[in-house]
Amino acid sequence: MASRPVVPQQPRGDAVVGGGKQQPKKNGAAAGRNRRALGDIGNLDPVRGIEVKPNRPITRSFCAQLLANAQAAVAAENNKKQACPNVAGPPAPVAAPGVAVAKREAPKPVTKRVTGKPKPVVEVIEISPDEQIKKEKSVQKKKEDSKKKTLTSVLTARSKAACGLTNKPKEEIVDIDASDVDNELAAVEYIEDIYKFYKMVENESRPHCYMASQPEINEKMRAILVDWLIDVHTKFELSLETLYLTINIVDRFLAVKTVPRRELQLVGISSMLMAAKYEEIWPPEVNDFVCLSDRAYSHEQILVMEKIILGRLEWTLTVPTPFVFLTRFIKASVPDEGVTNMAHFLSELGMMHYDTLMYCPSMIAASAVYAARCTLNKSPAWNETLKLHTDYSEEQLMDCARLLVSFHCTVGNGKLRVVFRKYSDPERGAVAVLPPAKNLMPQEASS
Repeated sequence: MASRPVVPQQPRGDAVVGGGKQQPKKNGAAAGRNRRALGDIGNLDPVRGIEVKPNRPITRSFCAQLLANAQAAVAAENNKKQACPNVAGPPAPVAAPGVAVAKREAPKPVTKRVTGKPKPVVEVIEISPDEQIKKEKSVQKKKEDSKKKTLTSVLTARSKAACGLTNKPKEEIVDIDASDVDNELAAVEYIEDIYKFYKMVENESRPHCYMASQPEINEKMRAILVDWLIDVHTKFELSLETLYLTINIVDRFLAVKTVPRRELQLVGISSMLMAAKYEEIWPPEVNDFVCLSDRAYSHEQILVMEKIILGRLEWTLTVPTPFVFLTRFIKASVPDEGVTNMAHFLSELGMMHYDTLMYCPSMIAASAVYAARCTLNKSPAWNETLKLHTDYSEEQLMDCARLLVSFHCTVGNGKLRVVFRKYSDPERGAVAVLPPAKNLMPQEASS
């Protein structure tokens, strides 16, 4: 096999970078073969499409250098157009003139260094002058609109502040059952479901207005009976659950049965006997009620009336009375002793009057708490915690609360003074002698 002719190394001064003529070489065949070999490699600038005639072997590092130089040239042109900043990396250094071409050798494996890749050339989009003007106008319009909105919001906020309508921070809802977590009798796990059930069924056991169906009984007679029952309840020192259940039984029975005037007190006695058996540990005996009625009714008459009432009411005694809701709503009020006594005082005043039958038990209880807070000048009179647990707003309670306050205005002037005397006792805070809530008083009374 013929040996390959050796190409003599070119002197340092013969290489021309600028593309000038080179001195012809003696071995033309070898030079032609070299030129064909270099041409076969395809030395074209990948960016500008210009053939590059290198004076040194095209190695991987040298090719990368040429590519970087081409990208730098394109970036320089883009800078002249002021379209976008130069995104290409800094140009690599170019070999100085006169550098000898290295001897052609087999390319050695080059160890690649971890360097940043050259950034791609960003396509430049030229914007016409008309589009530029439109863009500037749109930006200016957006700035003016934002300025107008800002001024409008400032003026609105100042107007609300001047009128006292500023948005106050939302009140925190108090966890009223947090202190009873360890109390098994409080049933904290079920208390919310229990009161949801009470609220759902309260209208089923609610007595409707019945005076039109009672020919011998009127509202005044009912008030006298309730006043007397409250007095008996106080003498026996019974629980408040017994008192509220007694009045509930009386009203429900009178709503379904016509009662003559002479038996009205008998209905009250038998109703309290049933309520005491249901609620008390040691209920009064039948003979105690016979003595209290000054023997107007016998032992047998009381028991017979008890059976009649239970039959007409279908033995339904588990009902949500106003007291059931009053206990929960007073707790939600986070009250002191004065609010508790005042709420019970107003609730019992409402129980004495027939007009309160038009309201459901939960509304009577909530209105009593609201009127009590107004009477004692508690601020705020109604908050988010009470609204959550009562499910009533301040506006919804206004009518019933004004009715209870009207009873408070006249309680000391009438003949039925049992409730007034009961809550004039210092042990109950003497709340009955306090002036009624001025903001809930009727106009006639306030004037």
